[in-house]
Amino acid sequence: GSGDTSADLSACPNPIVFQTDWFPEPEHGALYNLTAGQGSIDPETGRFTGPLAADPSINVEIRAGGPYIGFQDTVSLMATDSDIFLGYVNTDEAIANYDQFPTIAVVAPLDINPQIIMYDPATYPISSWDEVKDTGAVINIFAGGYYPEWLVGAGLVDESQLDPSYDGSPARFIAEGGKIMQQGFATQEPYNYENVFEDWGKPVDFLLIHDSGYEIYQGALAMLKANFDDQAKACLAALVPIIQQSIVDFQRDPSATNAAILKAVEDLNSFWELTPDSVANTVEQMEKLNIVGNGPDSTVGDFELDRVQGVIDLIKEKVPSISVPEGLTPTDIVTNEFIDESIGF
Repeated sequence: GSGDTSADLSACPNPIVFQTDWFPEPEHGALYNLTAGQGSIDPETGRFTGPLAADPSINVEIRAGGPYIGFQDTVSLMATDSDIFLGYVNTDEAIANYDQFPTIAVVAPLDINPQIIMYDPATYPISSWDEVKDTGAVINIFAGGYYPEWLVGAGLVDESQLDPSYDGSPARFIAEGGKIMQQGFATQEPYNYENVFEDWGKPVDFLLIHDSGYEIYQGALAMLKANFDDQAKACLAALVPIIQQSIVDFQRDPSATNAAILKAVEDLNSFWELTPDSVANTVEQMEKLNIVGNGPDSTVGDFELDRVQGVIDLIKEKVPSISVPEGLTPTDIVTNEFIDESIGF
């Protein structure tokens, strides 16, 4: 619960600025749902603005990531742009940046990271991480992530399998007839390859990165500790329960917010495309795969400290490019201080 901090939305900045890590998509539904389907996007900047449904005198600004921020991670961006109140920070990014830019995560809209390695089941009839290495398959990934280092360090993948040249396009996977594996989101690619990319048009199978033992919180909402003062805490005590409720409300009735997300993507007019069917499928998969959910307790959006400790430990042992600060503990990088324990599915 929120301890001694008195909850006060008027302590929040106006607009409340959120920095995401990609184009508008239903995986970010808990944020876009804060405006209950109101608002619009600026196609030049990728910034979506609308009134906070819980208090329309306050505006919410949700910023697209990816190409709109030069593909940099949110932590370094927050360090140079003080307008950002909360940004998506993965647990491994928080650890990697802790020495220079410590952050504290206050709510986790996604309980399980939707990131996957996908493959053609006809080419590779496998069903577990233990079988990936023996296939010898090339795994096409975006450059710069930490989880591939873990997969190698844990002995699940051979370093020679990793090809960090993926650009998000389906062209190579299709051209090679499914001879390669590649990264994706469980909530997007499996649907698209079967239903949208007609040159493929059949099922793909996948393994969740989470199920390899790498149990980061993906897209947890965090702020720079430098900004984590009494005013921010008063704001968070009011705002975090609203975000928790938004996670639940979006899953229960995504229609208005999905319509706003579709319109935003249309207005951006880029290579990123969504359809009414694809966004409906994403919400279904988020529920089916427990991407969104309470986790082991009855509260949505909170952090399991043991799980965070597990991530710290395995990064220390298996991810050499991250130097873990001496004595780092889970409560250095996440807090349940502002979580309303009564809100959940």
